[in-house]
Amino acid sequence: MEKVSEKLLQLSLDMGALRYGDFTLTSGRKSSYYFDGRLLSLDPEGAYLIARALLPLVRSAGAQAIGGPTLAADPIVTAVSMASHLEPDGGPIPAFIVRKEAKQHGMGNAVEGHLKPGSRVAVVDDTCTTGGSLFLAIEAAEAAGCTVVKVLAVLDRCEGGGEELRNRGYDFTSLLLANSSGEIEVAG
Repeated sequence: MEKVSEKLLQLSLDMGALRYGDFTLTSGRKSSYYFDGRLLSLDPEGAYLIARALLPLVRSAGAQAIGGPTLAADPIVTAVSMASHLEPDGGPIPAFIVRKEAKQHGMGNAVEGHLKPGSRVAVVDDTCTTGGSLFLAIEAAEAAGCTVVKVLAVLDRCEGGGEELRNRGYDFTSLLLANSSGEIEVAG
């Protein structure tokens, strides 16, 4: 997985999905880097590398489905699900998406896709800062009667979210992480 994650990091730099400089984040906090996970996961090579890195982690956790918060997780869960079909050892892994809030019409779903009660699932997002989006998706999967067996992120900003996930008993792994100098490196 490390070689795949190294390629993913290099691609992030090459395509501008990871930039260093002076940035103001949505929260208003300052950052020495900006990571646009959607730019990476919507790129054919980026989606392929993310799926290649995540699929073994999902399978080794025994997950029967993978999902995450819309919009950032949409291309990631699709790529992993498709890769599971192309590499059938271990069987297909269907995808699901968690809405920010349940629909007010139709079936009123908070979760879209193939999520069966009693399933063991993995939850993924492009980044983990405080873990808020991941916790929203975890709560929705658990409310649907599933057990979360793995939580994943492409990038852990190392600002408390990963630690909080682990403190609450979740098995959390990221492909990339921010070191104490604010540089992004392969997790390992």
